[in-house]
Amino acid sequence: MKHFKILFLFLLFLTVSCNRKENHPYTFYYWKTKLKLDNAEKKALDKATVPYLYTRFFDVDKVNGKFQPVAVITKGQSFQTDKQIVPTVFITNQTLLGISADEIRFLAESIHLLIQKKTEEYHLKTNNEIQIDCDWTAGTRNDYFKLLKELKRISGKEITCTLRLHQVKDKKQTGIPPVEKVYLMCYSTSSPLEKSDKNSILDVNILKSYLSKMENYPIKKIEVALPIYSWGIVTNHLGKHRLINALSKRDLENANFKKISDHEVEVMKDGFYFGSYLNKGFKIKVEEISEEQLNDVIVFLQKKIPHFNIIYYQLDSKFVSDRKF
Repeated sequence: MKHFKILFLFLLFLTVSCNRKENHPYTFYYWKTKLKLDNAEKKALDKATVPYLYTRFFDVDKVNGKFQPVAVITKGQSFQTDKQIVPTVFITNQTLLGISADEIRFLAESIHLLIQKKTEEYHLKTNNEIQIDCDWTAGTRNDYFKLLKELKRISGKEITCTLRLHQVKDKKQTGIPPVEKVYLMCYSTSSPLEKSDKNSILDVNILKSYLSKMENYPIKKIEVALPIYSWGIVTNHLGKHRLINALSKRDLENANFKKISDHEVEVMKDGFYFGSYLNKGFKIKVEEISEEQLNDVIVFLQKKIPHFNIIYYQLDSKFVSDRKF
């Protein structure tokens, strides 16, 4: 009987241990065009336990056949932090379509020079890393991987990149990027512009199915990007959808809205709401991320990835004020 009790307690301990969220060092992405920090953002960033802030410097797109930097950062006086900045650049997939070897070299050089220019102009304290964010596909993988290698050669920096869920699941088609470290993006599990009862920012069951064999991914240095952002999906009379960023359930408390469900309302009076003109009959659905969802993802990933830091997307007082990290 005594042995049975010990065995039972041991199994109970194992079960609890396997389902417990560990403490992971964390920090944030900063994804606004103007670098500035209000008090809530400064406070959240000061408490972050990773010494880096992943800061988007600019996007790269192809406009009229030419490569263009888009929404390049500017800096305000309030942007002061002890964290080292990791320059992050988003590249659209269309930028890589039909790109030549000469254009890859030109693009890598241009990205490196613009990062250097902005780092010096704004006296930013950067580390030895550049992160590239791109939703590459089977058709652009080879050229994208060449760009990553070329950027490493030109800059002399450690080049890392983001990794989307489909790029894990379909790794045979999309390939393995030539980097030593990747950042797994645990969000955007479906499109917010399609009719669905699922949370398009993060549906944990969809994520688990995409990452069911994550432990077999060849790159072993993996950091995890988790969502803390929210938005509202507006549906008009024709069933067309559009997004209003940073909306929360609290924003739906309005005398001109009729509550349909816990996170959805119907507009009862034409007018300007959240900077947009909305007609009577339009519906607004808010998608937010709960602590339970995040914990569920972390506990799941602990079984797949030995050690990881967390980078929350994104640093904004609307998303960090009421959250425990």
